[in-house]
Amino acid sequence: MTSQVSSPAEQADGAGGAVVGGQRTPASPGGKEVRRLDRVIIRFAGDSGDGMQLTGDRFTSETASFGNDLSTLPNFPAEIRAPAGTLPGVSSFQLHFADHDILTPGDAPNVLVAMNPAALKANIADVPRGAEIIINTDEFTKRPMAKVGYETSPLEDGSLDAYNLHPVPLTTLTVEALKDFGLTRKEAERSKNMFALGLLSWMYHRPTEGTEAFLRQKFAKKPDIAEANIVAFRAGWNFGETTEDFAVSYEVAPASHAFPTGTYRNISGNLALSYGLIAAARQADLPLYLGSYPITPASDILHELSKHKNFGVRTFQAEDEIAGIGAALGAAFGGALGVTTTSGPGVALKSETIGLAVSLELPLLIVDIQRGGPSTGLPTKTEQADLLQAMFGRNGEAPVPIVAPRTPADCFEAALDAVRIALAYRTPVFLLSDGYLANGSEPWRIPDVADLPDLKVQFATGPNHALADGTEVFWPYKRDPETLARPWAVPGTPGLEHRIGGIEKQDGTGNISYDPANHDLMVRTRQAKIDGILVPDLEVDDPDQARTLVLGWGSTYGPITAAVRRLRLAGSPIAQAHLRHLNPFPRNLGEVLRRYDKVVVPEMNLGQLATLIRAKYLVDAQSYNQVNGMPFKAEQLAKVLKEAIND
Repeated sequence: MTSQVSSPAEQADGAGGAVVGGQRTPASPGGKEVRRLDRVIIRFAGDSGDGMQLTGDRFTSETASFGNDLSTLPNFPAEIRAPAGTLPGVSSFQLHFADHDILTPGDAPNVLVAMNPAALKANIADVPRGAEIIINTDEFTKRPMAKVGYETSPLEDGSLDAYNLHPVPLTTLTVEALKDFGLTRKEAERSKNMFALGLLSWMYHRPTEGTEAFLRQKFAKKPDIAEANIVAFRAGWNFGETTEDFAVSYEVAPASHAFPTGTYRNISGNLALSYGLIAAARQADLPLYLGSYPITPASDILHELSKHKNFGVRTFQAEDEIAGIGAALGAAFGGALGVTTTSGPGVALKSETIGLAVSLELPLLIVDIQRGGPSTGLPTKTEQADLLQAMFGRNGEAPVPIVAPRTPADCFEAALDAVRIALAYRTPVFLLSDGYLANGSEPWRIPDVADLPDLKVQFATGPNHALADGTEVFWPYKRDPETLARPWAVPGTPGLEHRIGGIEKQDGTGNISYDPANHDLMVRTRQAKIDGILVPDLEVDDPDQARTLVLGWGSTYGPITAAVRRLRLAGSPIAQAHLRHLNPFPRNLGEVLRRYDKVVVPEMNLGQLATLIRAKYLVDAQSYNQVNGMPFKAEQLAKVLKEAIND
């Protein structure tokens, strides 16, 4: 086996497709050479029934426990079970891990593990020349190859000569390793992903104890199955140690200088968001109520929150999207932290109730895990195309704040921020994540509870207004002069009876009003409340006084930052800024934009943020757009930004 040497720029940003290698260390106890690398990108690919997501998850968990920085990209089909061995049924999991700070799952894999012909054909275009390809030769028979259009075997026709090919009969070796377990061949074959995991764990010196403990726990009620998987896992490890085909193994040291001191764990975006919601509810001293309807890729939040009743969390799986948000808004009226989770199609169904929440001026969190659209679109692929829907997708003037996390771990902080705004300003708030963040993972520093913000709110407890005759009454729409928030009155509090509903309210009293002047006042007041939300000024990273600014939002942060690192190391000055708050924008955004000759806005849509920027600030923002269901690649963005700098 050989390793490739990357350019200094690739080494720095950690997003290129080459393995940094060449530093030899003493041979392993088995007599094989050990080579030290600073980063590796591995992609596991196979049929959707081959367990590639589980394999990737386990390799990721062991890598996180070892102390590497990492970033992952799960990629799976939308079909519940596509025909076996077909291209639509291919599932993959890409993991980038390093001994330094990295930002993306990597542009291209250094190692591809292909479990069948479909997996090879679906992924080979992404694999650079000279990379390692481990192929399960048992699946390369006439029928599986014919399913994906291979007329001749790629293992024999020379089409893979540009790669370091390792043909391994994974299925046969797994069945042989499990021959004493009394399993049928079909049952034994299911463990071939564990054999592959064991082989890759040997190849990159990953810990094994955690995987074995995981398997024993997962199959606790079926100890024979647990032991069979462990034996297959160990057999893969031993195969790597003894076979002559794998003459080199690799070490990637822990990223000891990449992180501040603290306790870390690997976390996905949806899990971080779930923990953020729980933490926010605890900091607000409110019960958390989730009203939701299952939808990819948001369902994991419902699954996770349902496990935490001990923290005062109540989850309701409704019969549809409308019922889910209706229950969440009802919970908010009752004094709880109301949350609803969904994706783009669900937001469309929830829009009327979001408008009702705007009218009622109650705190409500709408979590939109964006995916490819329109309609059902691409349920398992990522996109950023719901921004304009979140901004304007309701009848009438119905402004709603929008918060967007930028990395999987940042979903925790974004959830706290969104809840802060909802509670302080008595308004529904959109939290816009996406499939890339939701399913991807990275190390997360577990915060100290003492460092979390105080989100406690004061409910109305008595009269707040004196009439002309001196009578003290409760006015449900009398506003805080700083936030313009109205009182939050819990039903059943004596003396605080008031009307609710979607018909326009009279300012102060909350009585139904059709007065034109009052409606004009209420519309402008609701808008002023959102415009007045306090959000931090936009921070700009510009060490070289550049003339070009790249502006991003949401999950484009990793690829943009990796591309910016490349350009700067190559001597090209460029400034970078990233928005978390999309409504309202930071107050200094206009001044920042006017500071630069060119503004480039990369988005996984057709230019929605760029449209808002151009309209509000009259800045000629240049869009760079991609809507193929996958995140940007750093190399791709670096090229585009370089052209913008030189234009």
